[in-house]
Formats: sequence, C-alpha cells, structure tokens
Amino acid sequence: MTSFDSSPTLTAWRALLAIAVVFVMLATTGWTAVRHQHSDAPRTVALASWAKGSIAGRALPAADAPPYKLAHFFAALTDAQQAGLARKYPLVVGNLNGAPVTLRYQANRLALEQARTAEQTRVHDSRLSPDGRADAQHRVDRFRSMLAEGRHFLAFDPSGRGHAAEVFGDLDRAERVSVVVPGVDTNLLTLERTGDKTNAAPVGMAKSLYAAEHSGHPGVRTAVIAWADYTAPAGIGMDAALGNLAERGAVRLDALVKSLPGSAPVSLFCHSYGSVLCGVAADELPGRVTDIAVAGSPGMRVDNAGQLHTRANVWAMRDHDDWIEDVPNLEFGGLGHGADPVDPDFGARIASAGDAVGHSGYFEPGTESLGNFAAIGAGAYTSVTCARSDSGCHEQISGHATV
Repeated sequence: MTSFDSSPTLTAWRALLAIAVVFVMLATTGWTAVRHQHSDAPRTVALASWAKGSIAGRALPAADAPPYKLAHFFAALTDAQQAGLARKYPLVVGNLNGAPVTLRYQANRLALEQARTAEQTRVHDSRLSPDGRADAQHRVDRFRSMLAEGRHFLAFDPSGRGHAAEVFGDLDRAERVSVVVPGVDTNLLTLERTGDKTNAAPVGMAKSLYAAEHSGHPGVRTAVIAWADYTAPAGIGMDAALGNLAERGAVRLDALVKSLPGSAPVSLFCHSYGSVLCGVAADELPGRVTDIAVAGSPGMRVDNAGQLHTRANVWAMRDHDDWIEDVPNLEFGGLGHGADPVDPDFGARIASAGDAVGHSGYFEPGTESLGNFAAIGAGAYTSVTCARSDSGCHEQISGHATV
C-alpha cells in the first residue's frame, strides 16, 4: 500500500483519481472487449454427464479432485479405456488436471471439432441477430485456426468468452517449463492475432518465448504454455482495478502447476493484470516454481516482494514508454494493486526491458526484454541483463527447485 500524509478525504479523492487513470489507460490502450458473448455453457452440460458416468463398474472421479487422485485414476485404466473417456467426455477430460498430457491434447482436439460444428450451425441461425451470427463466424475462424496440424491444447472451454491453454514443446520431457500468464481481455477471440501485433496476444507471447529459449539456450529442453485458462477482466470496468478475478485465476494457476508432469522447474511470466494474478497465487504455488517474472505490472497486491511468501526468484521489468508507469501504485478499499514491482524498495530483481516497445512489446523477437525472459526460463541467470537500478539482479540466486 501507499500511505499519504493527508486527510482521509484527500486520500479517498486520490484513490478515485488513480482508478480513473487505470480505466482511461485500459480504454485507450487495452484490447477491445467482446461485446457479443456466447452465453451457452457446454462444459457445464458435459460435467453433469461426467458426474453420472462410470467405467468398468466404477464411478468416475470428481472433475475437481486433486491432480494426484486424477493421475492415479487414469494410471489404472487401459489405453483403450482412456481413449474411450476422451471420446465420450472431451470437454471434461481435456481440462482434467492430472489426466495424461497427450490424452488431454486428444480430448481437446475433439472438443474443438465439436465446438466448430456448433458455431457453424449458429452462423446460419436466423434467430440470431447479425452481430450474433458475426460472433459465431469469428469463433468458427478461431476454432479452425486452433485445429491446425501440430497444435496442442492442454485446456479448452468454449463457454462464455472461453478459456484455453496451448503448449509449445514437449511437456513430458522438458527440463524447464515456462508459463505465460496474460492480462486484460484474454479470451478465445483474443487468444492469438495476426499482422504486426502477433506477439501481443497470449499465443504469440508463448511462441516468441519458446523460440527465444530454443535459439538462445539450445542445450536446455524447454516447454512453454500460453495460459489463457482464467477469466480475465473484460476491457474497461471495475474488475481491472480489483483483485477478485485474480484470486479466482490464482486457484486455477495453482492447479495447473501442481498437475504438470515430471518435476522440471517452472517459471511464470506474468504480463499486466496477469502479474496481479501471479502475486495473489505466489504463496500457494508448489516449490517447483523457481521464478515469477512480471512485466508492465500495475502491482502484485503486496507492499514488497517479501509479502509474496514465496521461495521463487521474483523478477520485474518495465519499458520506458509503458503507459502503466503513469498508473498510481496504491491500494484503497480493495481498489488498485499496491506497490510498484520495479521500485527498488519493492525488493524484486529488476531486469532490463531494453528496446521493448510500449505495454504490449515485451515479447517482441530481438528485444532485450524477451532475451531476459528466455534466460530466466532456461535457468541461465547469469545471462540476464540487469536494469541500471539493480545492477546485481542475478547475484545470490538459486535455480534449484524443491518439489
């Protein structure tokens, strides 16, 4: 929190002004919210069916069971039984933390095919408004892209604005795993972009990071996850200045990390509102999370890095022309996200953002910011370029995970 030597009334006015600045910034530079959302909840229907299902005379486990229990359940099944469940309940199996990774890929491909078919029907539904049919066509185009050969989804839910998580690399054999946690307006229609803003979307961020890790540190087998599997704030609104969605997303992030195969160290790369989520999640994440790196952060809902209560290395960076710098760092009555992570007093390791451009430019190929992220993801800490405000950002660092 930020304290003021002033009256409560003046403090309140400053807090309201700060929130107004946040809203203006999001309105003028954030992604456009999806106004015509898909209201059906196909996964809710699938979950109800799963809850009544059975296999080999045994009831199916609860879909929200701990990952280790779900892993034990699937380990006891034959390959044919696993495949049968994926075919019958693709929207459930594809999102089960604890199910085998390759089985989740297969299930989500089936779920994507079904979702595309459903949206193709809606495109020609005369009962829908023109905007509704246009929204359906956008979703058809998105699902067609997601079904391209070679793409692997660890999570997929078309309900509402939608969730997804895509994997780059071999997650089962990776020596280190990176997870990209994006911010405001993350949904299925903003999952990826074309043109000159490719690397501002979750999939583009993860692809850039994976390529940079591979080219800069070829001796390390890495995998990168574009994690768009939480409900992010939708454009301008109070949600962007509150921590409610971050708290719910933190539960999902924790479940993801706990379900990842093997014991490879995990690094989180949290952009914008994603850094709020990572801050909330920090103290519950398993010990294999060795790094939490934030960029363009409005705050992590704490006063300093010590209050995150994590053994992970906490990194922060901000480009010189990122508009988030103009957002006051404070918390008042639940509004705002606290201290600035790139303030030396916060206690994070401050890495250079180099030639990143603006709030969405941290994952652009060739930038120092991306190079630093790749070094962190590969565990090559001595290769990280420190910011001038923290010339020893990689000193006394440990990359050993505790599982």
